[in-house]
Amino acid sequence: MRIMIDTNIIISAIRNPNGTPFAAYAKASQSPYKIILCDQIVDEVRRVFNRKFPDSIPLIERFFTWALFEVVSTPGQEEVDEKENMIRDVNDRPILRAALKAKVDVLITGDRDFLESGVETPKIVTAAEFISDF
Repeated sequence: MRIMIDTNIIISAIRNPNGTPFAAYAKASQSPYKIILCDQIVDEVRRVFNRKFPDSIPLIERFFTWALFEVVSTPGQEEVDEKENMIRDVNDRPILRAALKAKVDVLITGDRDFLESGVETPKIVTAAEFISDF
């Protein structure tokens, strides 16, 4: 099962190894799951750490060094899917586009724009829902 984990979950997991986002990440990193990240998510994580947690930049770089995931390219505008219009925040649409192209089964996020979108494929869940339902 292919799992994409959104930026907010990754940041929370790195910042708090005792929290639900970390538990969801840890579960998703084990068989039968495979974590897929798009390059936009990796870039967003780095930007947020540079802006909000500059003292923790070595932590994020260590995470990217040892974490088990596949990185896929974020498709450009020429590959727009009609499902994207269900996502309110236009900045989140490329992440959905990447999830669709990578044939992700589940997107784990805390972002209401995804959670309230009505998108059914991939299945969009919170970290707590992933832990309890998968």
